[in-house]
Amino acid sequence: MKRTLVIATAVFCLALSCAAQLIPASPPIADPNDTRFDAVTEDWTSPALTKSHLHAVPPISSGVNDLPSCTLEIVRVQWRWGDPIDLFVMKPKNVKKPPVVLYFYGYRSETDHFRQANFQQAATRDGFAAVGFVSALTGQRYHDRPLKQWFVSELPESLAVSAHDVQMVLDYLATRGDMDMDRVGMFAQDSGASIAILASAVDPRIKVLDAVDPWGDWPDWLAASPAVPETERAAYSKPDFLKKVAPLDPVEWLPKIQAKKFRLQDAIFAPTTPKVAKEKMRAAVTTDPGRATVVIYKTPIETQAVVRGDRALQWVKHELQALAQPEPNQKLATQSTH
Repeated sequence: MKRTLVIATAVFCLALSCAAQLIPASPPIADPNDTRFDAVTEDWTSPALTKSHLHAVPPISSGVNDLPSCTLEIVRVQWRWGDPIDLFVMKPKNVKKPPVVLYFYGYRSETDHFRQANFQQAATRDGFAAVGFVSALTGQRYHDRPLKQWFVSELPESLAVSAHDVQMVLDYLATRGDMDMDRVGMFAQDSGASIAILASAVDPRIKVLDAVDPWGDWPDWLAASPAVPETERAAYSKPDFLKKVAPLDPVEWLPKIQAKKFRLQDAIFAPTTPKVAKEKMRAAVTTDPGRATVVIYKTPIETQAVVRGDRALQWVKHELQALAQPEPNQKLATQSTH
């Protein structure tokens, strides 16, 4: 009797297991039946959209959530096959058409950062809208790929696609009509800062850019960065790989940045970007004290002093606010008419 009960229990558990296996799996994000983007073409050799044709489909909104410090709307946008992007749109309350800052962090970042109340409060303080999203092959956008394909192994795609996304996001925000698109800033970090440099060089709508520790100078970066696994480093140092990524090197695009105000922040102690690459990127910044500045942090204590509270976000906001003020000559001319 006892043996019969054990066998019956085993059969019952097996039946449950089989039933569970028969439950259909959720469909992949890259639905092979999706034909909306059949006409899409994309040039991965340039951050500009001039040779690409992306087709934006109607966005899907989660609805506007009323939070203690701001409103939050998660909007899913898409303009290529298998790559929906979640935008976290945060707006200050009772502010009509606020200036907006795009927040774009590096590889390995997640959208969870944009859900944090302290970030939402800091980003929307002083009447600013904030829009956060992640780059290609990162966070919620890394799916339906073999594990051997990742941000660096597909570096030309990661950089070009993400630079295109920044411009497409600006196109979408312009259609909303609820933000001041004449005052758009961007705060970006690590690989996100590299992408922001590429985007700012081809899109003048980004009026203020704050780039923190960008990756770049690809031959030196790929040869020495600890972010590259030693087992893969040789593949990324081959001439054909370097040739593909060369047109997307921030060192070449830094002098072409179109932002009215640009700041390069460089923590020289941070190991991800080799010293020689950091030096080349600092040297590539246009030496225009009225437009571009380079800030160097020598120790972690110096960077912690900036990151503490929301000081890291203040510079881009301050420069965007300054854009609303008339130039001295314009102010004088205005006064003389009265």
